[in-house]
Amino acid sequence: MAHTEWLTVPDFADRLGVTASDVRELLREGALVSVRRGERNTVQLPADFIVDVEGAPHVLGTLRGTLTVLRDAHMSDEAALDWLLADEPELGCSPLAALRAGQRAPVRRIAQTLL
Repeated sequence: MAHTEWLTVPDFADRLGVTASDVRELLREGALVSVRRGERNTVQLPADFIVDVEGAPHVLGTLRGTLTVLRDAHMSDEAALDWLLADEPELGCSPLAALRAGQRAPVRRIAQTLL
């Protein structure tokens, strides 16, 4: 698994240009997924969930639907994050890297095999 940069909710919000409350709402809605980690057991998210769209930071657009497929497979948030970040031989990279590269269909096809 490649090195992952993890951000706390306030740091994620700063990078995205929104409030921490906005990020917490996205977590509640299922548009994002997080885990508790680090020395202080804080809620954290991968920085790679943020992409640049026309010069402005946005949450990766294909993430929400992919998370829905993983949740339909009864994956916990931690398991979904592990899957998104682990190298997937069929993709030649992690599912998150593939989503960032615009490969939504192959990622979701593999995710659906987990059902």
